[in-house]
Amino acid sequence: MTMTMQVLDAGQQILAAVPDPSTGGGNPPGWSKMLMVLHWVFLAVTVLCVAGFLVVGGRMAIAYRRGEGSEHAGGLGAVCLACVIIGSASGLVSTLTA
Repeated sequence: MTMTMQVLDAGQQILAAVPDPSTGGGNPPGWSKMLMVLHWVFLAVTVLCVAGFLVVGGRMAIAYRRGEGSEHAGGLGAVCLACVIIGSASGLVSTLTA
């Protein structure tokens, strides 16, 4: 037997010893608690995004009242980007947990 055949045979034996995750059945212990925590985190972050829009809008209104320019567009963009990231993450989590 050549060295290549021995390496291939050893690799095949290692791969045969790896357990198949599809035969496991059910979720791991504590799965429902983790989903509950993810749900609460999602709700908290959603509230923070709404608060971010309110804060940036308030700062823009105060700046407009003072006659200053609209330098707060960067803050509004950051809040919008955060909302997009949160929306993408929540879609990914709900796809993975379904």
